Amino acid sequence: MATERQGAITFKGNPVTLIGPELKVGETAPDFTVLGNDLSPVTLADSKGKVRIISVVPSLDTGVCDAQTRRFNEEAAGLGEDVKVLTVSVDLPFAQKRWCGAVGIDQVQTLSDHRDLSFGTAYGVVIKELRLLARSVFVIDADDQLVHVEVVSEATHHPDYEAAVEAAKKAL
Repeated sequence: MATERQGAITFKGNPVTLIGPELKVGETAPDFTVLGNDLSPVTLADSKGKVRIISVVPSLDTGVCDAQTRRFNEEAAGLGEDVKVLTVSVDLPFAQKRWCGAVGIDQVQTLSDHRDLSFGTAYGVVIKELRLLARSVFVIDADDQLVHVEVVSEATHHPDYEAAVEAAKKAL
């Protein structure tokens, strides 16, 4: 039974429950299995040896999520080949692929946690009441250690982009 953290964040001002552990900097990043745009499984190990920025959004079809993904797409272009930027949501892989094509996202890999919430449960960001993922950013170094963790306290607000990018640069 996964841990439930009641009132851990708010969504549009209302307290919601997060399912899963509260991860901390210095811990080993948990593994997960999500789906790529072609429905193939993707795990943390698939990007081993690289610094990873994992940008987590409730749905790409909302304004803040759209802006967050575009921002990390821009940042990714300047971070080099040793940094991989992943965006995880519960949107279906087909919707993610369509959205990326429509807005020109080409530096970020979108991944779907729709099937079994493997990522969300392992990283403690499943919003129980909505079956969405809480807005958050995790930076993982090449040795799978968490070097930056931000679960945004109000799901409709932006994360601290600069802190995440700086953590990724320091991890290189």
